[in-house]
Amino acid sequence: MKSSLFALCGMSLVIGVAASASAHHSGSMFDRTKEVTLQGTVKELQWVNPHSWIEILVPDASGKVVQWSIEMEGPNAMHRRGWNAKTIKPGDHVIIVGYPLRDGRAGAIYSSIKLPDGRTLGNAATVNPGL
Repeated sequence: MKSSLFALCGMSLVIGVAASASAHHSGSMFDRTKEVTLQGTVKELQWVNPHSWIEILVPDASGKVVQWSIEMEGPNAMHRRGWNAKTIKPGDHVIIVGYPLRDGRAGAIYSSIKLPDGRTLGNAATVNPGL
């Protein structure tokens, strides 16, 4: 009886961990064979879990302003890379290098960002492309 209860608890733990691990998306929506460089003005930094986001206003070739949504890591990982919630603010001009969405929408996952003070900060995929 005791061993059955132990086995049941163990199986529940394994299933729970597997379910939470599979809940995280793979990043396959981004085309890592293409790279985009976006120069624009920060509209908003969303410093939230599980991923932070930058909304950036980028003029296209015709001069029309397009809002891009840039996915980043969560605040804890961002903080370890030198970020905080005030690293950029609305109105800042930044240059973002990243991998665009495969479906053509104005979105990407960042690889690096050149900040207004000239510093460049990168993400884990910059260091470890397998992420």
